[in-house]
Amino acid sequence: MGLLPNIHEPKDLRSLTLPELEQLAAEIRQFLIEKVSKVGGHLGPNLGVVELTLAMHRIFDSPKDTIIFDTGHQSYVHKLVTGRQNFETLRQEGGLSGYPERAESVHDVVESSHASSSLSWAEGISRARQLNGENDRWTVVVIGDGALTGGMAWEAINNIAADRNRKVVIIVNDNGRSYAPTIGGLADHLASLRQTIDKVRTHRAYEGTLDWWKGRLQNGGMPGQMVYKGLHAAKKGIKDWWAPQGLFEDLGMKYIGPLDGHSLQHLEEGLLQAKNFEGPVIVHAMTEKGRGYAPARANEEDQFHAVGVINPETGLPRDEPGAQSWTSVFGEEIAKIADERPDIVGITGAMLIPVGLKEMATRHPDRVIDVGIAEQHALTSAAGLAFGGLHPVVALYATFLNRAFDQLLMDVALHKAGVTIVLDRAGVTGPDGASHHGMWDMALVQSIPGVHVAAPRDADRLREELREAVNVNDAPTVVRYSKGSVGKEIEAIRRLHDGVDVLSETNLDGADAKDTPFTEETDKNGQNPSHERDVLLVAVGSFAELALDVAERLRAQGITSTVVDPRWVLPVPRSIVALAARHRIVVVLEDGVRAGGVGSRIRQEMRSAGVDTALNEVGLPTEFLAHGTRSQVLEKAGLTPQKIAQDTLAQVLGTKVPFARPLPGHGIPTGQIPQL
Repeated sequence: MGLLPNIHEPKDLRSLTLPELEQLAAEIRQFLIEKVSKVGGHLGPNLGVVELTLAMHRIFDSPKDTIIFDTGHQSYVHKLVTGRQNFETLRQEGGLSGYPERAESVHDVVESSHASSSLSWAEGISRARQLNGENDRWTVVVIGDGALTGGMAWEAINNIAADRNRKVVIIVNDNGRSYAPTIGGLADHLASLRQTIDKVRTHRAYEGTLDWWKGRLQNGGMPGQMVYKGLHAAKKGIKDWWAPQGLFEDLGMKYIGPLDGHSLQHLEEGLLQAKNFEGPVIVHAMTEKGRGYAPARANEEDQFHAVGVINPETGLPRDEPGAQSWTSVFGEEIAKIADERPDIVGITGAMLIPVGLKEMATRHPDRVIDVGIAEQHALTSAAGLAFGGLHPVVALYATFLNRAFDQLLMDVALHKAGVTIVLDRAGVTGPDGASHHGMWDMALVQSIPGVHVAAPRDADRLREELREAVNVNDAPTVVRYSKGSVGKEIEAIRRLHDGVDVLSETNLDGADAKDTPFTEETDKNGQNPSHERDVLLVAVGSFAELALDVAERLRAQGITSTVVDPRWVLPVPRSIVALAARHRIVVVLEDGVRAGGVGSRIRQEMRSAGVDTALNEVGLPTEFLAHGTRSQVLEKAGLTPQKIAQDTLAQVLGTKVPFARPLPGHGIPTGQIPQL
């Protein structure tokens, strides 16, 4: 039956012999390959931390000792040894989260899956332990070398290192990668470190003796100080030649390693030394991403960082390739634009392949910059590139724009920099859960002066709007799109003079209105009430298909409608406001939070223009949404065509707020129609 089924909590590991632990490590790897291949998830990172997780749970006592995983995508082994082995439900609705989650276990602490934040958590938790007099509790962090490219990590280290009695153990899981190979000066430094264990210098007696001699020699006048300086230089020179750890020690922290991250014996020895030191310590463990799984090791791009459903024998996807993804459409188009324009520069935050910049990097390697996990730096650097005469395109996951809001506001927008931000995986992303949903972006940027925001509905519009975005050189532009496959092409009936696409129109008799649309002329005089329709559906981005479905359901109930795609949701096109005046109610469909979203901005513009048509914002609630498929999450949020059509029908009939304006001729004046 094996050892794994008998592991229910960390203390079950402590009675195992070294050969049994090695057997358990092999069982865990086989378990992960078998289970994750069926449901998808972060396979490579977890195969790389099996021994490290076992050793950590044997040396430290969770949950008394607090264990924090930076990002959290490498916590599957931790879940297994803390009693969660039902991986059939991994990342499924109602099942195990793909990241640590407090509701699942007392052993989970940090749920946010945004990298580089773990050390700040550790600094705060360890300080709280200290202030509370809980001096027998350690705070342990597992952070990848890729996450150390984030500036926030070094801000925390600066504070942790200032207190020599802080019981913090920082385990650097160094596999040379974040998603793809880690780049930059830090990566070069870590790669230079050679295998060694410096046991003596981490011993408390050694530290006390060193401090005693240091004091005696420094207080011994000029001769003593000269002897001290000479001995100290010789000692440091020998250590740095054998294992150049100066980067860490110069910060005032003890360093242990590099350790073989797949040797349980070496890991336990190193972690025990760190624990016995009783001060802040860096433990450097060198691991292999995808360890023990040949298909992962052979995959140079990401060593199976995250996989879908795959054949466990071959590592190949089980499903046939489907429709083209949003990311690939962007990747192809930005490479073409870069071919045409030498001023285009791509910027990525350690995610060259996931955000679609690989093709551009292949064609123009000197014009694609990987800044590491440093979104703040990416945006301000982009402002500098724009000042230098280039047009940077910063490609990020939408959820990670949150981290660079200040830089977008004060460095890019304030300086009217021509910078394009491309946001992948906007809206509901699905199985990765609350911290990965890209649902905050449109609400965040609403308050930024001068920003232009595009939300393409299909592949052709993405290509078109991306080209429009990079032609703006005096303000920031944002192009945002969903995760996964692009839907079918949705052609417009016509395009209004300010770029708004009209996708569908129905007359009062329910017939198709292609022959009698709101023309530019009737839009401008706006005095013909016979052209008024019931509902104006404003579809943001990929919700265009949803809006058309809603319109068809309303048509079946005798409700007339117009469906428009603004294309550029900011600034709010004037034609949207004019159309709002000719409809009884406006319904804005967006896959971002309703609070402060596109709908609320359109409402403000309507009121400023004197248009009092009722408006209903249909979007995501201001909540942290649990993991599940995209359709499951949207259904729970009420974003289905059935629910939206039912609500809109009730609003038109006057049985649900906001109430639609009464039909013309019922004693309610329609008011002055604004000009297009």
